[in-house]
Amino acid sequence: MAEVLQIEREPLADGWLEWWRLDSPQTRNALTDEMVGALRRACAHARADAGLRMVVLSGNGGYFCAGGSLGSFASAIGRPLEAHEGGDPLVRSNREFGALLQDLAGLPQLLVAAVQGSAMGGGLGLVCVADLVLAASDAVFATPEVTLGIVPAQIAPFVVRRMGDGRAREWLLGGQRRSAAQAREAGLVHRLIAAADEQDWQTQLRAHIQVCAQAAPAAVAATKQLLAAAAHQPLDELLGLGARTFAQALRGPEAGTGLKAFANKQAAPWMVQQKG
Repeated sequence: MAEVLQIEREPLADGWLEWWRLDSPQTRNALTDEMVGALRRACAHARADAGLRMVVLSGNGGYFCAGGSLGSFASAIGRPLEAHEGGDPLVRSNREFGALLQDLAGLPQLLVAAVQGSAMGGGLGLVCVADLVLAASDAVFATPEVTLGIVPAQIAPFVVRRMGDGRAREWLLGGQRRSAAQAREAGLVHRLIAAADEQDWQTQLRAHIQVCAQAAPAAVAATKQLLAAAAHQPLDELLGLGARTFAQALRGPEAGTGLKAFANKQAAPWMVQQKG
């Protein structure tokens, strides 16, 4: 069976950067069970990799991701569930995709989504869990599930977290296609890249990544934990957690190294030296 996820590793200052490229151009990188499984395995390896600092998620073939695939369940469409030992397989498959979104959102590394072509349905869910989203200026985004008679079940909570309730309702209940500029205005995309060709796209993408790679990895991981807690913890508890996290960081090796480098007007070892 052909690999549906390409992973390439390259050195970054004081660590590593990994490129995770969805590689099923014939399906526009649809989220088959194989794709979801490969991404979940990559997440498990990343969580255990102390040297990995950043992950860039993209798609091959000029597409980001066409969304979920129901190909293996074609016979179930429009038909009530018959007696099935172990429950409805559609439930298990759909929930597995939600688990992937949780895995990606919980990565300790900085997760960058680099979007070309289209990000549809589940593909937009992948975008919503990224820490930073860089999109080609001609990219297209949509959550078309309701126009097809299905439900954006697993991505909905993440769309709400990213856009807020009002904007999420507009996107999820309407299903219209949106431009990259509209996605940026909605808070989904952080930076637009107007590239003349693929080489220009890669050059600009790498320049943006260099800018992103200035933060200390342990500080990034701790900050991501605080941001995740902000979604469900009361403010008083969250601020207490923040104080404990701050004290732990300040007493740790990164703060000693970073503050000393700053005082000496030097770059900390994790900082990428920017070109040009």
